[in-house]
Amino acid sequence: MAKSTIYSALDLRDEFNQILMRESDIALTAVSTPSSMLWEWLVMPQGLKNAPATFNRCVTHLLRSVRDFAPSYFNDVFVHSPAVNGKTDVEVHKEHIRELLELMRKHKLYANLKKCIFGASEIPIIGCLVGKNGVRLDPEKVRVINEWPTLSNVKELRQFLGLATYLCKYVDNYAGKIRPLSQLLKKETEWKWTADCQQAFDAVKQGLTEAPILAVADQDRPFHVVCGASDFAIGCALMQHDHEGRDRVVYYQSRQLKPAERNYPVHDKELLAMKYALAKCRVYLLGSGPFVVYTDHASLRTAVKSPHISQRMARWLSFFAEYDFRVEYKPGRLNVVADALLGRPDYAVKIAVTNRIDVESVSAPSSSLIDDVKAAYASDADAKQLLSYALAPSDEARRRLAPHLRARAHRYRVHEGLLLYSAVDDDVIRIVVPNDYDLRMRIMYEYHDAPTAGYPGREKTYLLLTRDFYWNHQYKWVRMYVRACEVCQRVKPAAFSQAPLQSLPTPSECWQPISMDFVYGLPPDSKRRTDVVVFVDRFSKMVHLAAVPAEVTAVQTARLFVDMMFKHHGMPLDIVSDRDPRFTARFWQEEFTLLGTQLSMSTADHPQTDGQTERVNRVLGDLLKSYAHSFQQWSDCLPMAEFAINNSVHASTGHTPFYVNAMRHPRLPSMLGTVASSLSGGGSTVVSEQPQKSADTDTVSAMTTRRQAASPSGNETTDKKYGSVQGTDTATKNNTSVQGTDSAQAGPAAGKDAVLNKPFST
Repeated sequence: MAKSTIYSALDLRDEFNQILMRESDIALTAVSTPSSMLWEWLVMPQGLKNAPATFNRCVTHLLRSVRDFAPSYFNDVFVHSPAVNGKTDVEVHKEHIRELLELMRKHKLYANLKKCIFGASEIPIIGCLVGKNGVRLDPEKVRVINEWPTLSNVKELRQFLGLATYLCKYVDNYAGKIRPLSQLLKKETEWKWTADCQQAFDAVKQGLTEAPILAVADQDRPFHVVCGASDFAIGCALMQHDHEGRDRVVYYQSRQLKPAERNYPVHDKELLAMKYALAKCRVYLLGSGPFVVYTDHASLRTAVKSPHISQRMARWLSFFAEYDFRVEYKPGRLNVVADALLGRPDYAVKIAVTNRIDVESVSAPSSSLIDDVKAAYASDADAKQLLSYALAPSDEARRRLAPHLRARAHRYRVHEGLLLYSAVDDDVIRIVVPNDYDLRMRIMYEYHDAPTAGYPGREKTYLLLTRDFYWNHQYKWVRMYVRACEVCQRVKPAAFSQAPLQSLPTPSECWQPISMDFVYGLPPDSKRRTDVVVFVDRFSKMVHLAAVPAEVTAVQTARLFVDMMFKHHGMPLDIVSDRDPRFTARFWQEEFTLLGTQLSMSTADHPQTDGQTERVNRVLGDLLKSYAHSFQQWSDCLPMAEFAINNSVHASTGHTPFYVNAMRHPRLPSMLGTVASSLSGGGSTVVSEQPQKSADTDTVSAMTTRRQAASPSGNETTDKKYGSVQGTDTATKNNTSVQGTDSAQAGPAAGKDAVLNKPFST
């Protein structure tokens, strides 16, 4: 409504009674009458609990085609029109009214003419008056406030504050003004009407009487926020410049500080005020584009630059990352609105020096990597030729290409400045990386060394990398990079002797058969946790991890099961665990019996029955050791470890656990800034003309067949190793326990890599 100049309001009549009751529910509306008869409602009455929501949803749905100029709220429809395309506002408004009435006639919605307003410069909307000048208080409500008698008890005080608080967005420093009154609402406080209470009572009434006309929020104009804090309250104002350049208030908000918050240092109080402002104005600011936050505390400009921040500040900074804003400093003597919010004297307004807060915007994330790829095309002769050809393909352009590029020229295309490549028809579309050594090494770091990758082996790194990027001889680059990785050589253990496997039935559905276990003996973290509980889906190989103390009980383990498994995937039909007392406790037995779950217990002293979880435990131990140099505590890197495991291709399925569960790959940080839905990072991985449901069914069927074929071969491979250690000639020290986060090897170890199917040429 920000740009509209003429308004109308329609009030719908008999609104609830126009919706029929479901036939099976008619009997539930029966009422007894004095004549001893039962009456049943055939249409929806007003007394039903969900009747208002049902009606509001119905009207919103029926009038959805005109919501841009005729939004509705329950039985009220508000029509607003500006002057556009050379037409006056009256002409446009008539067209809008006519379109709305035709739609109402079509759906048999009727208005009460006595309550309708047409062609007005201002209309009442939910307790306020909205017009071309902005939003102001309803004079009738202001009159009621002004005539309110002096309060005599807590009940009357609650009634007064109920109405005043509803209108508080029009009053600056409302929380500070009512502080003496709110003190009377505390428990065990004797009612005593003092001079301070009377002064606060009069100040609230005066503030509502002199309330300014607020601006109607215009999403096409940038917002700015003013915030501040005092010893007992915090406040903020959402503001915008109107078409004449005047600074207009859109929204006031304030609250008193809690007892614990009053003990915060000044810096934290000011930061709390900024957090409060963003939370209260979230609907206006989130996704609206860059905006400015004005504060009279200069240190907020560098809030994230300190190497030592409290846990509280760390939580707040993660909240700020959702918004795209910068902080500008205004000294207290210049910050007029902040002074008003906190009850300080007013001074002339003046904008001071600016500084940008160093937080990344989550609302519109981007990655410099993609921009660097685009920029590097200019220095690669082959890439420049392919870009020119892909932008304007023709026989003449093809003949101008270098001979080694012509045969595959048809596989390239351009999208948003990126050169894309597809190896064969219906293959994954990948970003072409130019011949830039530093850029390629940076990309391989993201897909091997980054916490989201988790130092996978050569084959898994290759499959993960080629999901998004392509260049010639890519496999050789990956092989040399992984072979030279110091962390992999130091952490990855050599092969060791293990007993023959005993296969379990091959699963055919996600999260129906699962396995669970504990990883013991890790160094205590800040919360004295030394163990990790591991849940594994036996079909997709997806894992969930949680840090727990060594003395975790059966009840706590059951709670973890509900929080991490049941609420996301439902109850599995089959659970495999070891003989740990936490799994065999009567609590588990009774719970699984009631839920109809078959608890499969592995054979004592033979953990190979649950070899899948034992393998995950080993991989997890390697990951935690790999992350030891990047995280202060092993528990901090558990989320990254879980992501890395779930984003690695598994040999038995040929896909990552993420893909098996959701039929899509997660978007990696390196792919931020690419919006093409055809790219694999967060989008569709395969371009297919078949319906998605059919493709998903075929994929699941293929994975089931592959698992059945892989199961015996996996046993044979493992059984051949029984009693011997193969593939390690140069290992100087071996440590098979997960104890601590020290390296598993003192020197490099050579061994055979499990070769996965490579779908891309090298």
